[in-house]
Amino acid sequence: MDPQLNASPASKGLCVLKFGGSVLTSETDYAAAGAEIYRHVRAGEKTIVIVSALKGETDTLLAQADANGGDAFPHITARLARLGEFRSAALMGLALSRLGLRAKVLDPHEIGLMAEGDPMDSNLSELDKDAMAAALDEADAVVLPGFTACHADHGAATLGRGGTDLTAVFFAVKAGANRVRLIKDVDGVYTDDPAKDPHAQRYDALDYDQAMDASRGLIQPKAIEAAKAANLVVEVAAMGASEATRIASGPSVIGRPRHRGPMKVTLLGCGAVGSGVLDHVLSHPELFELNPVLVRNAGSRADDRRAIFTSDPHSALAGDPDLVVEMTGGADGPAELMLPPLRNGQHVVTANKAAVAKHYDALHDAARKGGAQLMFSASVGGGVVVLERLSELKSKGVVAVEGVMNGTGNFILDQLGQGVAFDEAVAAAQRMGFAEADPSADVDGHDAADKLSILIREAFGVNLPPEKIAKQSLSEVSAEQAQEALANGQIYKQIGQCRLGAGGVVDAEVQVRAVPQDHPLAGARNEENRFLLTLSNGDVCTLQGKGAGRWPTAAAVFGDMMDIRRAWACDGAAPAHASSVRSPLRADDALRSA
Repeated sequence: MDPQLNASPASKGLCVLKFGGSVLTSETDYAAAGAEIYRHVRAGEKTIVIVSALKGETDTLLAQADANGGDAFPHITARLARLGEFRSAALMGLALSRLGLRAKVLDPHEIGLMAEGDPMDSNLSELDKDAMAAALDEADAVVLPGFTACHADHGAATLGRGGTDLTAVFFAVKAGANRVRLIKDVDGVYTDDPAKDPHAQRYDALDYDQAMDASRGLIQPKAIEAAKAANLVVEVAAMGASEATRIASGPSVIGRPRHRGPMKVTLLGCGAVGSGVLDHVLSHPELFELNPVLVRNAGSRADDRRAIFTSDPHSALAGDPDLVVEMTGGADGPAELMLPPLRNGQHVVTANKAAVAKHYDALHDAARKGGAQLMFSASVGGGVVVLERLSELKSKGVVAVEGVMNGTGNFILDQLGQGVAFDEAVAAAQRMGFAEADPSADVDGHDAADKLSILIREAFGVNLPPEKIAKQSLSEVSAEQAQEALANGQIYKQIGQCRLGAGGVVDAEVQVRAVPQDHPLAGARNEENRFLLTLSNGDVCTLQGKGAGRWPTAAAVFGDMMDIRRAWACDGAAPAHASSVRSPLRADDALRSA
């Protein structure tokens, strides 16, 4: 294979993920696959995603070809057989975009992906490295159909049974990826089929020659041969798994038994975001066992058959769940719901920025004393991984944070720029599910101040309560002002900013101001968030993504849940950005938005 292309990968490099028909069994599986991809993006990796057709779809297409004389015309059959992969790549791209990730879907001809040989069993030969590098620069995840490529003689080719594995290995080598991870319906390679032999042992490591025999039927042999030639590490894992069978040079290693039981989880709140999290949980019954879900009015959920709903916090928290996920409204009530589980050693995930900002010390102290994990990635930035990046960059000296950190406010300002009156813009945000019935938290800057207070804690370790942060209201800007600014090459943004000064003093404010259209924050559109993290050496890390909406925020919540679940299942340590740390329960103001 050719030398590696320069993919301009993220700080933690580039990984290739392959999803086969064993895990893509129906259209509903793309959401679970999207959550798996989001896990790698939030860890700082650029990701190339290779997909197979949905389970059984290629067999159906080949049967159609056979029924129409396809055996005599393999170059035409290849064109038909590849259609499932094209459809699958588009569906995966839609799933990732809904989660708020910057996704780019490419067809083989767009990146000069060429194959040679038998059109039904070809080998990959060429790639336009510049086109691939450009795609990686523009996106968090680049999605490609596996199993197929262009062919100089026949126009189209397929790569044989299991050819998506070969596609994944080829791209990992060409792009200089850290590894290729093949996502299967088993959590690794076993000494025998675990579905038939309950005593089958799982390998932690295999060399290429042993893998050729042990993984027969699980990994395409041509893919293993290509990986061996390039000395590429291949991982075989299930979705959501913390560990994998590692195929590389070296001795084989039989792994220790793993805890595979479900984690007992309670959801407190089931509004727009909570409903999205519930869907994620229900798609992984092997990982999570669901307690009754706390809502404000259980009677109104009579027709929702997804779960048992309750308005009683004691019922929702009965049986000492391993993990409590808080997604209600307000600050004091939610904190009172979270503190007892944390003190009791039960892990907590929350998206509630008001509760975290106001009760930061109390929540973290309870987590430390209980030996529990407290995670709140979704509380700032929705689907933007700003807290994770802050955790990584603190050692390099963060001196300032600036951002468009309220997606609802950004949406309203964009509407004003289109000439929509202020009240109508707010109503539109409410219809879209971005703004609450009472939009004052977004409009008057309280939501941005809550987030800014958390960012200041995480970046500088300074306690600056939200009420001490100066705020400016969106209502001070009219549609006429917004349009005039656009005509003058500027655009209004609600910007939260903080900077570390002399003696550890932090200056912070939430402003509504017009910035030039070439400003790094000016490009945030609608519900999008953008952040600028400035380091002491002058370097600036730019982050962007959807900061409001059901699916991006639910993805961030579920990402925290999965990080905790993986550590819990392996008895491992808390994630790097987590805090590892029985009183009366109140549900009144905690359930205003449940």
